[in-house]
Amino acid sequence: MGVFLLPSPAFLAAFFISFVTLSVHPEPALAITRHYKFDVVLQNVTRLCKTRSTVTVNGKFPGPRIVAREGDRLLIKVVNHVQNNISIHWHGIRQLRSGWADGTAYITQCPIQTGQSYVYNYTIVGTKRHSLVACSHIMVKINSGSSDHLWRVVQCRSRACRPSTNATDRASSFSLVDLVCMVVGRYVHAEGQTTNVLLKTKPRHPNAKFFMSARPYVTGQGTFDDSTVAGILEYKESPETIQSSHPPKKLPIYKPSLPPINDTSFVTNFTSKLRSLASAEFPANVPLKVESQFFFTVGLGTNPCSKNKTCQGPNGTKFAASVNNVSFVMPTKDLLEAHYFGQSTGVYSPDFPTSPLIPFNYTGTPPNNTMVSNGTKLVVLPFNTSVELIMQDTSILGAESHPLHLHGFNFFVVGQGFGNFDPKKDTGNFNLVDPVERNTVGVPSGGWVAVRFLADNPGW
Repeated sequence: MGVFLLPSPAFLAAFFISFVTLSVHPEPALAITRHYKFDVVLQNVTRLCKTRSTVTVNGKFPGPRIVAREGDRLLIKVVNHVQNNISIHWHGIRQLRSGWADGTAYITQCPIQTGQSYVYNYTIVGTKRHSLVACSHIMVKINSGSSDHLWRVVQCRSRACRPSTNATDRASSFSLVDLVCMVVGRYVHAEGQTTNVLLKTKPRHPNAKFFMSARPYVTGQGTFDDSTVAGILEYKESPETIQSSHPPKKLPIYKPSLPPINDTSFVTNFTSKLRSLASAEFPANVPLKVESQFFFTVGLGTNPCSKNKTCQGPNGTKFAASVNNVSFVMPTKDLLEAHYFGQSTGVYSPDFPTSPLIPFNYTGTPPNNTMVSNGTKLVVLPFNTSVELIMQDTSILGAESHPLHLHGFNFFVVGQGFGNFDPKKDTGNFNLVDPVERNTVGVPSGGWVAVRFLADNPGW
């Protein structure tokens, strides 16, 4: 779950401020309706001996836990007690025909204003068994560097876990030292991703504790918080441990190694190995026939700086993210409501370019004009359309990795590479047998990524 804080009355998200976990279990004989109430309030939170006033859910940071089973209906009343508009996004829950419960402000709902409430009403459908933790679309700067997480395990056990990243514009590398792990060791999260891992503990108490560490993966410009966050994994005490010469309080702590913050080769090697099971129970239903193709360039450009403002872009301009040179303008009315009631005129236009209007050498020498256009433009797809989307990084203001999170859908990552995408050469190398299925992917720095999905969820 991600809580989005929006300035009032402005319409831009500002901070990710809290999260909860949502545990999904196998479906029971009968589904039930589960009721929750979330009060979003300011609360003093202490991390690493520093206390800050933080926006929390029910006074908790991290927030409370939701437990549900496949098929359960959730009714979650959210009451806003803070001075900013908010919305909550349930990251990892696929909202099948319940887009109004997705929590993307001004896209699928109006934000919850101060003193107001909103009921999120949706059913858990098509969600695999695991714990889900949300990420925001805004970089986390609250309580960064916290290392007060303690995780206790037992000898000779396997434990499934689902680490995630809550950052929005920085991927992160994760490492856990000296345990027999499947997947865990050193791996990378794109912004907002979660990963299922299986950790196998040692057969005997190791007389040690172990750091779990993570830090950003960064390739672009600008300043950022490069703190290394850490948690501690320790074994539960056994009779042998109690009698040993290493009292638990004096156990050494082993620290794992992490790749350099700009280690693109490590990121590429890891992500290229990910595959779907592609079994009868867990098929990889990647579309083999494509009905709609899109080529999106993603990157940074510039906009003129507002009057009487100081901006950090080149020559006093303002940085602006764009897709196909269009920087999104937040509407004043949510798009789903405007579409549903046939009131889209003046709210959005369905003419988003399917490819760059002016092709150029995307990863080569950048063009002199870095200005982008601005608008609230959408792509409209017929129901059940099979889609192929190529996302190409650009070097206009420096190449860097970019995250994509597709609300309402999962997709298959069928290919990726560096340089400019070549449809004649690269398409033939697509993996259409067992590609990894995601809802979030990072566009490689100085490269491209190709995804395919079925547009089978109306309202997005």
